[in-house]
Amino acid sequence: MANVKLSIIYYSSTGTIHAMAERLRAAGEKAGAEVRLRQVAELAPAEAIASNAAWSQHFDATKDEPKATGDDVVWADAVLFGTPTRYGNVASQLKQFLDTLGPQWQQGLLADKAYAGFTSTMTAHGGQESTLLALYNTIHHFGGIVVAPGYTDPLKFADGNPYGVSHVTGGTNDAPLTEVQHAALDHLAQRVVTIGGKLRS
Repeated sequence: MANVKLSIIYYSSTGTIHAMAERLRAAGEKAGAEVRLRQVAELAPAEAIASNAAWSQHFDATKDEPKATGDDVVWADAVLFGTPTRYGNVASQLKQFLDTLGPQWQQGLLADKAYAGFTSTMTAHGGQESTLLALYNTIHHFGGIVVAPGYTDPLKFADGNPYGVSHVTGGTNDAPLTEVQHAALDHLAQRVVTIGGKLRS
């Protein structure tokens, strides 16, 4: 899958989605892809960020990272979108980025690529599946190909999410990723790079 172009575009408030994105980048590169890791811009007011120590710390640590543009989607053969769950839906920061892609969509530049998503919640039934399904509504409008992992590898029975990859951060919102999530993220990256390469060719 050499020369496949993979964009990982995400929003992370306290760092979980960021950690998942970093793992996906490493897995994508291991699969032979050229990878762009891009964070979408923060929209929340300063007082909201300051009200949460973990949010404030993560914002300060990542504020200078490259920010996503429409070109990062157009450039790619495969795209992974990451978002924490917000009331069972996509975080407004990622949604706002998606909503800016109208010009590229009108030109057909977002179609015929491999797409999938990843997310996290504090609780086990906190909307992981509904968030990914909501995200995929946008992909359908793009004319993109949703490359959900399904149960295409036995490891998905440990991860338990056929719609993408997800993680439960727990009541204190800081449970680290485990080998279960690492394996699922590695599998997702390999799968979207493989299918993205096939679609390109």
